[in-house]
Formats: sequence, C-alpha cells, structure tokens
Amino acid sequence: AMLRLRLLTWDVKDTLLRLRRPVGESYAAEARAHGLQLQPPALSQAFREAYGAQGRRFPNYGRDQGLSSRQWWLDVVGQTFRLTGVRDDSIVTLMAENLYRDYCSAQNWEVLPGAGETLSRCCQRGFRMGVVSNFDNRLEKILSHCDLRHHFEFVLTSEAAGFAKPDRRIFEEALHLAGVPPGQAAHIGDDYTRDYQAARAVGMHSFLL
Repeated sequence: AMLRLRLLTWDVKDTLLRLRRPVGESYAAEARAHGLQLQPPALSQAFREAYGAQGRRFPNYGRDQGLSSRQWWLDVVGQTFRLTGVRDDSIVTLMAENLYRDYCSAQNWEVLPGAGETLSRCCQRGFRMGVVSNFDNRLEKILSHCDLRHHFEFVLTSEAAGFAKPDRRIFEEALHLAGVPPGQAAHIGDDYTRDYQAARAVGMHSFLL
C-alpha cells in the first residue's frame, strides 16, 4: 500500500542549511577586525569546549533555568575567546554581540545543494511541511534570509517547545500543531539518534539523509 503521508517535518542544520565556513574562521575574522590574531583551528576547538560545557550546564539554551538563548550564546562565544587567551572583557563582549547577530543572517549559512528544489517539489505534491529543530529562536529569521521559510506551515525549535530532540515531546508538539496522526507523518534529518530513531519512537516514519 502507498504510504499516505500528509506531513513532512524537517531538521535544519546539515539537512537543509549548513555553515558557509567553520566556526573558527568566522570567529578569527571577527577577532582580526579588533586587531587580534587568533588561529581558526584553536578557536574551533575552544568553541567545541565552550559549547559542550554550556550545553551540559544549561540544556536547551538554559530555557528552564531562566536564561535567554541570546545570553546563552553570548556566554558561549565569550568563553570561546577567553579559552584562546583574550583577556579584554569589553572586546570579548563586543565580539560576542557581533557574532550573535551575524549568525542570524544569511551570510553565515548556505542552503545545501538541492534542498530548495526538494522542498518545492514536496510542496507541489501537496505535502504539508514543518520544521523540528534543536535551535534557538533565531531560526525563523535565518530561514527567511535563506528564502526557505515560505515552504513551512510552522517552525518548531527546541527553545520554543521546551524540549530538544530526541525528546518525544517535541515531535508530539509538531504533530499537534499540524493536527496529523503520527502514522501520516514523516521526519527527515541527518542524525540517527535525534532524528531517525526519535521520530520512529513516536510512531512517525523517518528518513535519514
């Protein structure tokens, strides 16, 4: 029997969009603008450390601990620069705010080859579509800048939902938003645990890219 799929939900990072260049390169360029010579690989490594530690201490952008996602990110960026030896707090703060803003825009993101065409074809075939992404509230703006927002009925981020994939509740919220039972929905993503297995666990179909 043909699958009667009505709803497709999509992951975003590394499924539809990717960073144009490594984090360390963007951070090094920002540092250069302030007269600081920092090595991109060292910054990438420091970022991984800072991001990992922050995520363990304040899961899902610190939403349940009263942090804003903006503050969560400013702390990560600031700590990244401190780990690479930048001591001037006023410069660190300025660089963090600039980078937070830059990652909202299309300049740091690119649409993966074929993604736009695939979404258009899915729309033409009558699928309803939404986003389910472990992301902060900048995602709507980023999708708009990259000219993908119009494909989706809703954009559900982990920050807005209060739960991050693989928590089943973010998928249940998406199904509720669409008013579609799980057996008539499929999720598409690039992460085996957070996308493929997690969607299956709520009874959705899923596809791994």
